Amino acid sequence: MNMMKAAIFETKGDPQAVLQVKEVALPEPGEGEVRIKVSTCNINPSDVMFIHGLYGIRPQLPAVAGFEAAGAVDKCGAGVELPQGMRVTFTAIGVWQEYVIVPAKLVIPVPDGVSDEVACQAFVNPFTAYGMLGVAGLTEGQYLMLTAGGSAFSKFVIQLAAAQGIKVISVVRRDDQKEELLGLGATAVINTSKEDLGKTVRTLTEKQGVDYVFEAVGGETGERALECLKQGGTMLVYGLLSLQSTPVNNGLMLFKDLTIKGFWLSTWMSNLSKEELIKVTKTVFGSLATQNLQADTEKAYSLDEVKEAVAHHERPGRKGKVILDLR
Repeated sequence: MNMMKAAIFETKGDPQAVLQVKEVALPEPGEGEVRIKVSTCNINPSDVMFIHGLYGIRPQLPAVAGFEAAGAVDKCGAGVELPQGMRVTFTAIGVWQEYVIVPAKLVIPVPDGVSDEVACQAFVNPFTAYGMLGVAGLTEGQYLMLTAGGSAFSKFVIQLAAAQGIKVISVVRRDDQKEELLGLGATAVINTSKEDLGKTVRTLTEKQGVDYVFEAVGGETGERALECLKQGGTMLVYGLLSLQSTPVNNGLMLFKDLTIKGFWLSTWMSNLSKEELIKVTKTVFGSLATQNLQADTEKAYSLDEVKEAVAHHERPGRKGKVILDLR
């Protein structure tokens, strides 16, 4: 029997305690499926939450970790005609392994100008950034606040929003992030470890507040961000990095006519037509290929080093993505 390596967890919990790299059987593609030889995998907060059992999708144990990867077509199932070796990116449940079976209709070809290191992070964050900006419908001159303002996702939002003339306020906790974020197009960067968020936002917006908040932290950060919205403003929630729910001031919601709603990439994409999905894909990959949209990688680890990779991902002070390199 042919075997391969996979990063598996048999119980939910801290990745350092539960992740194991094991030999498992090499899977065979069925009808309409393709087997991908994985080259690189992105590590996202959702991957860590999945291992903890705290994500919207719950693991069916034992489970393989990881949702986003790039690779090359290795073998096609019945009814599939894709060139062997064609470079692709994809999302699936359990991609931190040497080979993955994916429905052929879900793989996205990678342009020649996009490296595997970029391709493996070209789906979740860029597509989410594109989708959330579309939902927000902000126009030139309006204000958008980003909590977790130094994250890889927020960097994509800054670049896309700045190109549309949207004024972006990034909320961070370290001064060393300011220069890079301003260079990407942020209008202002607020370090909440030194500056009062509400007071600074009121000054920046001439006491009006921001039109929209993209919120991923929860807890006190979410509460303070909600207070920064202008009359009729909206908070779009896409994460919970603090694992603490956001306290909601009912009076604030009522008297300022505020809206809070959620965004999940899978739900947004399921509502797109085939034509709309093709348009989004061409826009995102076209921008990555021409360097109009930048994706940073800080360090790559082997699959055998998956625990070290996740630990690095969770350390404060990162300036780029941590990835797994299976080549």
